Amino acid sequence: MTNQLIECVPNFSEGRDMNLIKQITDEIESVEGAKLLDVDPGKATNRTVVTFVGSPEAVIEAAFRAVKMAARLIDMSKHKGEHPRFGATDVCPLVPVAGISMEETAEYARKLAQRIGSELEYPVYCYESAALSDQRKNLADVRSGEYEGLKEKLADPDWKPDFGPAEFNSRAGATAVGARDFLVAYNINLNTTSTRRANAIAFDVRERGRAKRKGDPLNGEIVRDGNGNPVMIPGSLKSVKAIGWYIEEYGVAQISMNLTNISITPVHVAFDEVFNRAEARGVRVSGSELVGLIPLKAMLDAGRYFLRKQRRSVGVSDGELIKIAVKSMGLDDLYPFKPEEKIIEYMMDTDQAASLVRMSVKDFMEETASESPAPGGGSISACMGSLGMALGTMVANLSSHKRGWEERWEEFSDWADRGKVIQEELLTLVDEDTMAFNKIMDAFALPKNTEDEQRLRKAAIEEATKNAILVPYRVMQTATRAMDVLRAMAESGNPNSVSDAGVGALAIRSSVMGAFLNVKINAGNLEDKTFIDKILKEAKKLEESVCRKEAEILKIVDSRL
Repeated sequence: MTNQLIECVPNFSEGRDMNLIKQITDEIESVEGAKLLDVDPGKATNRTVVTFVGSPEAVIEAAFRAVKMAARLIDMSKHKGEHPRFGATDVCPLVPVAGISMEETAEYARKLAQRIGSELEYPVYCYESAALSDQRKNLADVRSGEYEGLKEKLADPDWKPDFGPAEFNSRAGATAVGARDFLVAYNINLNTTSTRRANAIAFDVRERGRAKRKGDPLNGEIVRDGNGNPVMIPGSLKSVKAIGWYIEEYGVAQISMNLTNISITPVHVAFDEVFNRAEARGVRVSGSELVGLIPLKAMLDAGRYFLRKQRRSVGVSDGELIKIAVKSMGLDDLYPFKPEEKIIEYMMDTDQAASLVRMSVKDFMEETASESPAPGGGSISACMGSLGMALGTMVANLSSHKRGWEERWEEFSDWADRGKVIQEELLTLVDEDTMAFNKIMDAFALPKNTEDEQRLRKAAIEEATKNAILVPYRVMQTATRAMDVLRAMAESGNPNSVSDAGVGALAIRSSVMGAFLNVKINAGNLEDKTFIDKILKEAKKLEESVCRKEAEILKIVDSRL
């Protein structure tokens, strides 16, 4: 993965002609360094949401090519659809993903907007974090009047485009280019066909709310402030935009929401709030739908939220958390929910073939036993540690729903959650240890014909060797943290599983001692003696500590057998 990574989520005003859509996405895939993650067409909205990621330069180039193709293929004068829109490429937001700030992302958005305006010669507006004025931060304001009102809007000096001519382009319309936080497009399904009822619920929850009225809350005269603007009654959810609509394709009304900051209003909070507001209006929520991709964390948080409501342990696998989230929010109501196609981290994961942790136990064993020097003791140490912690997590989960211990579920859930974090960190280090060894081999393979090449090769070997020391040292640090969980489970966990806590302690002890051997064998090849003296001293303390804790845990286990 590149050091800097951004996501682009252009919305094209075509959702029915798959051949046309493919011509646009082919432009994205033609750019090296840009990875197409998702193409989500909607027939009723006649709109396709495309998601791709890559380095900033690659994303900007891919976005421009796609926008150019959309302007050539889509005729906005003939476009009809349920969703607000004003251009062939209606919106084109950039989203910082890794190694890049929002400010930097906004600059890339403006760079893209300028190129579209100057080379394609039609109006472009910048919105949200890329906006050049406060008046244009809100997408709804920028797109107000939609395509049908665009000609009149362009005639207003206050709405002169940020880039490109202030001239109406009947075919391409206009494009809004922005920089924003990760937005989740999320629709909640209702057991009604009434757009009016769906809108009423949407107004209940969206941050903007609804206009205040005199007398009759539905038909009364709108109350206005001193400037003539409607006085709004805010909705219950922050950072949420929502409208109600009827989707003929599915025969249901939906609350269509944009969750613009899921750290403020996560998907599970939005779902439950709509559920409660709908019920108060005599409407039932039947499920929900994700449009485009969602971060893994959002799905895991949702799974934990619904497990806590059931008073069950949250320290379960990611797969189980995702399953709970999908079933609780009815994300498979309209069509199957496929995590590998909807969760952004899973879509970006391209290293599955080379991963040790994705092998079967048999394949991992046979790979270790082969003539190759890697995987070796470091990876096995990390694997042992992960399995040892998994045993502790199992005891916590079994304890959390033991009959008669119902009031202690949260205590054991917390231990299970701590254990899960440790076991996953150790599992990651299984592959990292092998990668560290490969980096040493790569450094030794560097040319050494000239003095400069020799100097660079020597520095690369030193750096790779340090990394090969630090990885098993991290195994030691991480595995040592497992002993607190295992001791708690040995002392107060399900008595029928106390032996599992003991086996977990044995595995963790072996993990730490094995990792220390790998630290020491690489230390002899390092020239930075200050660095290695410090590491060896700290590693020795970790080994002594974990051996002492193992003996204490085994003593507790024996007393309970």
